Amino acid sequence: MTARAPAVAGRFYPAESGALADLVDRLLDSVAAPAVRAPEVAFVVPHAGYRYSGATAAHAYARLRGAEATRFVIAGPAHRVPFRGCVVPAASAWATPLGEVPVDVAGVAALVSAGLAVADDAPLAAEHALEVQVPFLQRIASGPFSILPVAVGLSTVDESAAVLAAATGPGAVLLCSTDLSHYQDEETAARQDAGTVRSVLDLAPARIAATDACGAFALRGLLGYARGAGLRPALLDRSTSAAASGDTGRVVGYASFAFTAHPADAPAT
Repeated sequence: MTARAPAVAGRFYPAESGALADLVDRLLDSVAAPAVRAPEVAFVVPHAGYRYSGATAAHAYARLRGAEATRFVIAGPAHRVPFRGCVVPAASAWATPLGEVPVDVAGVAALVSAGLAVADDAPLAAEHALEVQVPFLQRIASGPFSILPVAVGLSTVDESAAVLAAATGPGAVLLCSTDLSHYQDEETAARQDAGTVRSVLDLAPARIAATDACGAFALRGLLGYARGAGLRPALLDRSTSAAASGDTGRVVGYASFAFTAHPADAPAT
């Protein structure tokens, strides 16, 4: 078994296992998730350092606490390596300070054999957007689970939606990792992020520009997939980095959403 080593432990989240578990648990405990709700099969979550976006991410993960899902598809950007299409891991596990999580190697093989993705660890080696989701999953999972990380590069809505549809499958939970606007003043960010939130709630991927979200291609793909699958989005939380840093002159926006399954609303195929 080849495992990807954590790239941002000690920077985006604690490198010591006990400190990491305590932090994630505190973030989850700060959220009161509704006890009864329709099945939620997809989420949007942010991916900054836990100090900045962890509380917003927890609004999604608290709803997954004790979930019986055994597969999680994590789609997001590759900040450092540009590419076209989608990249999946060649490694068979991903490690965090909380231990190793197996990669869904059968899912990877299926995407690669279908020509929907390329297996290549290089674009994923230093990428934080997918990695920072794994410790949350390790603390909310009720049993063993696997992950299928998918880095989404330059692609059309239909292309990325097709990859996510093929990757997800019955019983899996889809996580789209993205932050919103970057490095504007708080007032400007609030206006821009409000428009992005509206686009997500309207399932309108064409309205999301590259400057609206760093994971724009993955987010557009999720919205295209959700529209075809009859999913309904709901905003769970929205914030900016100013809440943690106090700096309102140069902020990053964050939001979490849940997508509820309503099979009766899905279009006929």
